[in-house]
Amino acid sequence: MTILETQGLSAKNAERTLCVAGSAKKDAALEAIAAAIETRQEEILAANAQDVAAAQEAGMRASLVDRLSLDAGRIAGIVEGVRQVKALPDPIGQVIRESRRPNGLIIGKRRVPLGVIGMIYEARPNVTVDAAVLCLKAGNVVILRGGKEAFRSNKAFVAIMRDALESAGLPRDCISLVEDTSRESARELMNLTGYLDVLIPRGGAGLIRTVVENAKVPVIETGVGVCHIYVHGEADLDMAARILFNAKCSRPSVCNAAECLLVDRAVARDFLPMVWQLLKSKDVELRGCPLARDILGQAVRPAATEDWDTEFGDYILAVKVVSGYEEAVDFIREHGTGHSEAIVTNSYFTAQRFLDEVDAAAVYVNASTRFTDGFEFGLGAEIGISTQKMHARGPMGLEELTSSKFVVYGTGQVR
Repeated sequence: MTILETQGLSAKNAERTLCVAGSAKKDAALEAIAAAIETRQEEILAANAQDVAAAQEAGMRASLVDRLSLDAGRIAGIVEGVRQVKALPDPIGQVIRESRRPNGLIIGKRRVPLGVIGMIYEARPNVTVDAAVLCLKAGNVVILRGGKEAFRSNKAFVAIMRDALESAGLPRDCISLVEDTSRESARELMNLTGYLDVLIPRGGAGLIRTVVENAKVPVIETGVGVCHIYVHGEADLDMAARILFNAKCSRPSVCNAAECLLVDRAVARDFLPMVWQLLKSKDVELRGCPLARDILGQAVRPAATEDWDTEFGDYILAVKVVSGYEEAVDFIREHGTGHSEAIVTNSYFTAQRFLDEVDAAAVYVNASTRFTDGFEFGLGAEIGISTQKMHARGPMGLEELTSSKFVVYGTGQVR
């Protein structure tokens, strides 16, 4: 057996214990994890400092270094996230529906864990904890395979969580880390059909495409975020400027950040100079259409064709002036990735049309796309933002990490 097959077998063995552990035992393990991360945070920060130094030496751009970096505040946020997950209702065993058939059979449908989940993700070490604790609460064993940039941080987190699991009376192998960060290990994980029940990729477009195209294990596709803010002709322009600034600049490296601004021609000459005053404070680079360049001049570089379809993950914003609602929605249909889309408008009827006609996991009226997040939606941490249309769409919390089975009670019925 390969190292990964051995790891998969250990995960399957741990699954048998975890799936019947019960809420109290899982919650005790989650509290043990939270307390251990608090107590041993210096180990995590030391490991993370090595990852950050290596990333900077390798020339990683600043926005990605920010995603990689941890400090005491971010550790506290991770710990709070663990405790939020602990406080959520346990979905396992929940009866989704139940009915009595004419022949007397009682047929119920009950939530059950997915089983063993594989996670392939990139340079955000907080994902290691988010994924692990969500899987644990939903009764799933998880095999984590992070990127090389965060390897030391991930290793520290997983070692601490495995110790905490053991102290709470659960198998250490409920959470494990693939320590080989080569492409070969990712490829093997994609084909670990005898051990994994589902595989979830989380990262950039290249990673997700590779997993979707090559995996033999069933995949839940998390999405690239080419998110739009559309400023309608009846928008409150001050509100629109605040929303866009937040959506682009609060954390440009994340998938729910805005990558493209659409603005109606009727308000473009008023709005674009106004919002540019905010954006230039963060040195945002604008790449725009001819009309945007006509309004803002040298502040806007000509947009290339590929800019309309790019998740920049940086202080870069594509800008297009549109003739009105129809062109804006058509543009989103052509270039959106089904993640998060927002309209700013004071028109109730236009807002309702936008909600009905725009196909995305999250659609907003008069709010920033940055809210597409498990914490903000009240789900606790999320394991990713699903942009597919299977059972999970949008922030994937506990319920999205479950399957179901039918439970049938009889009194001797035969067919």
